[in-house]
Amino acid sequence: MSDSFSGEPAALGPIDHANPAARQAFIRSVTRIQSPPLAPELRLYLAHPGFSIWRHSEESLEAAGLPPPFWAFAWAGGQALARYVLDHPNLFHKRNILDFASGCGVTGIAAARAGASVTASELDAYAIDAIALNADLNGADIEGRLGDLVGAPCEWDVILAGDIFYDDTAGAIGGWLSDCAAQGCQVFIGDPGRARLPRQRVEQLAQYEARRSEGLEDQDIRRTRVWRYR
Repeated sequence: MSDSFSGEPAALGPIDHANPAARQAFIRSVTRIQSPPLAPELRLYLAHPGFSIWRHSEESLEAAGLPPPFWAFAWAGGQALARYVLDHPNLFHKRNILDFASGCGVTGIAAARAGASVTASELDAYAIDAIALNADLNGADIEGRLGDLVGAPCEWDVILAGDIFYDDTAGAIGGWLSDCAAQGCQVFIGDPGRARLPRQRVEQLAQYEARRSEGLEDQDIRRTRVWRYR
């Protein structure tokens, strides 16, 4: 990742978490503009190894009852999925796409660059703001949607989902995605080998070597695959 950084950020003061402008200022204050290794064409507001964003930002967010800053990292599965989309734009051009559990938006931005109409969903308002900032950096037109879409009627041609099979929600998410695939939606998954991936329902399309999210994963390089629901 390219941008330089010197030292830790200043101590974070009180933040009006209900104010979108304050949320965006907070995101800018705890990240730096960088390019993820598997998608160097893109620029994103991401955590920098020069300081411990997880500690600085999680403490502030936790005090307000908000989720940790997952949006500050280009996770391995999302990077791999973005790379696949960028390398196969014909599969996604002019398609109506959902970037589910979008995080920092790396996959949705790749799809927008491929000429897709993209909706990016997240449970966290901070993630929606981070996606908007990152989309603007890349000249991408993305609609952010805040809320839980699991179980919702499938209104998309394609669903892209990176790094989603990591906790107890995996079963419900996997079942919903399977239902969407049965209705004719193409469902693509980016995943670095998590145990909850429903391997019996998916086929492998590609494999990449992705650097870990700084300080959050236990391997420097993760073998990450792109899958598609059968």
